[in-house]
Amino acid sequence: MKLALFSSQRYEQHAFEQHCPAGTDVRFFEVSLNAQTASLSDGFDAVCVFVNDDLNAQTIALIARHGVKLILLRCAGFNNVDLNAAKTHGIRVARVPAYSPEAVAEHCVALMLTLSRKTHKAYNRVREDNFDLNGLLGFNLHGKTVGLIGCGKIGLALVSILNGFGARVLVSDPASPSGNFELVSQPELLQRADIISLHCPLNEQTYHIIDETTLAAMKPGVMLINTGRGALLDSKACINALKTGQLGYLGLDVYEQESELFFKDRSEEILQDDVFARLLTFKNVLITGHQGFFTQEALAEIVQTTYFNLEQFGKGEPLENEVK
Repeated sequence: MKLALFSSQRYEQHAFEQHCPAGTDVRFFEVSLNAQTASLSDGFDAVCVFVNDDLNAQTIALIARHGVKLILLRCAGFNNVDLNAAKTHGIRVARVPAYSPEAVAEHCVALMLTLSRKTHKAYNRVREDNFDLNGLLGFNLHGKTVGLIGCGKIGLALVSILNGFGARVLVSDPASPSGNFELVSQPELLQRADIISLHCPLNEQTYHIIDETTLAAMKPGVMLINTGRGALLDSKACINALKTGQLGYLGLDVYEQESELFFKDRSEEILQDDVFARLLTFKNVLITGHQGFFTQEALAEIVQTTYFNLEQFGKGEPLENEVK
């Protein structure tokens, strides 16, 4: 099997080479896979992509012409793949449905704690010999009401952590199993929660699920956390809510236009995204560059499951992690 791995990073290359099954030829491309780069897939049996690769109908038609029969997603989400186009061209699609959900859940809590206790500000102060506590007043997670919109494996891992902090947990998810939380409607969650965290998939129903209307329905000064998909929230609406104080804290590990920004060193460039630049001006906004998944354990699971999917395809077996 010949595999072309797009949007590859140095840390991934080492991991994939280390676990590469015998008989597999892996080629790494740092560029993203899209219609302009699809020609690089020529001669490969499969392509492996990440969240910011653009597998639209045009890209899929091109890679099919070059002989690709399998798309391997090294992530759980598949909103960047046109599944109908893949089916039309006879290309199978498989993903990594779960990779250390605790990794993302723990990063979510890290965002909450950093925003609530202002540890990022305290770190910089102490490095400058400034030990003044003014401006660093925080609040306890204990006793707070945290609302989760969506509650899959990551959400359930987060529930467990929040229970340990002594927080009250609300969940809005019609498909959620029972757990140590209170299942409520989304309007009730928006009204009651001190902290809201997004853990639902991105689709037509959830696109900009957080917008001007839902923000207005929240408690004044609410904390909003998004470690899911960037387009779950309307960034411009969040900026307006931050300016009025309706949104008291915003923690993001994802961004709607992140494909133009994340996973590259752009420190020598002029930032062209005015919305992102405006978000960075707020003292109560914390942004990380899609690193919620980035732990040793999660990366190992991603690599192992990706190769498992490739081996099943190569042997002509049913794909356990196929997306249809």
